[in-house]
Amino acid sequence: MSSLIINRIVPAIRMFTSHEKIMVARFDDRIELLKAENEDDLMSLDFIKKPSGILIVDETTDPDEIIDDLTVKLSTWYEFRTPHPDYILLKGIGLVAIAENAAALDVLLGAPNEPVAGVSGRVRDKIIIVTGGAQGFGGGIAELLYTQGANVIIADLNEETGRKMAADLNAHRQSNQAYFIKVNVSNAESVEQMVASTVRRFGGLDVIISNAGILRAGGLDEMTPETFALMTDINYKGYFLCAKYASAVMKVQSRYRENYFTDIIQINSKSGLKGSNRNFAYAGGKFGGIGLTQSFAMELMPFKIKVNSICPGNFFEGPLWSDPERGLFVQYLNAGKVPGAKEIKDVKAFYEAQVPAGRGCRVIDVLRAILYVIEQEYETGQAVPVTGGQNMLN
Repeated sequence: MSSLIINRIVPAIRMFTSHEKIMVARFDDRIELLKAENEDDLMSLDFIKKPSGILIVDETTDPDEIIDDLTVKLSTWYEFRTPHPDYILLKGIGLVAIAENAAALDVLLGAPNEPVAGVSGRVRDKIIIVTGGAQGFGGGIAELLYTQGANVIIADLNEETGRKMAADLNAHRQSNQAYFIKVNVSNAESVEQMVASTVRRFGGLDVIISNAGILRAGGLDEMTPETFALMTDINYKGYFLCAKYASAVMKVQSRYRENYFTDIIQINSKSGLKGSNRNFAYAGGKFGGIGLTQSFAMELMPFKIKVNSICPGNFFEGPLWSDPERGLFVQYLNAGKVPGAKEIKDVKAFYEAQVPAGRGCRVIDVLRAILYVIEQEYETGQAVPVTGGQNMLN
């Protein structure tokens, strides 16, 4: 079934069936479900929970007709019943399971009903994509969001690391879940599929954090057109693609639930606030990212979609700086960039001294900024510095 149709219908179902609490949903189009015509057909399947509340929508491939039918049938449903339906069968298309959390969705679709830990947290049960989420800064953000109760989509090219990270988080047996999706953020089809897979898995999308990026420093004499194009594709175009396909789903949710806010967040950099010597390709993309943020914010706020950039300072504890063989501290020591430095610790102390807070940026610092922009409803189009005072707005 077309992702465009699923992306229009399933997030609408999620909003329709959410009253006091926002639900999660899962779309399943196994062949047995495509053949199902009625409640008896569903109840005969081994993986369907029994007994259950089932609502059936007549067969059509027109999303508007499906939503019209759903509107009428759900209105009638809630006249006589308080609980939402466990299942909505879209005849000829597939089944949508609806539950209060991701672990309960598993049970509805055949998993053993085993105990899981309930979660609290500032983003409990929200659906959040983190691109570049398998390692480094993105990995740290994804992990902390999971501890705050979010259903986290770890989106990355590194499949082995991403799947392991998702498995490690899910080993905690919480009611929220982590899920890996392989993505190339510079490829439109790949990003579109990432969003569609998220909708299939969790029923919608509340936050996308466009974090994936690369850094290749170099002056004009060193920078090749190919490297410049690669950095632009990932750091700038990738953000555009994430905003484009994520906002389409977020608009559906806004249409069917009044005053429901969602977020597009770009992880930018202090290099997006001030030029960076011999690092123009990175800084230029980050400057451009803030331009996109401001422009997207004006376009999308009518749909209650907030768009903001977070601008971290240097992540000295991460591999970019601290890798013992290729990190910037080693490179700068070997290049004599820091006068008088004899050891790596001397180079690190030199750069830490440039920060009024006396240290580099940490993942928790960025998470606090992310939670702020998600929780507030009256600010959009901002570039939020998280630089320990090294960069200040003017």
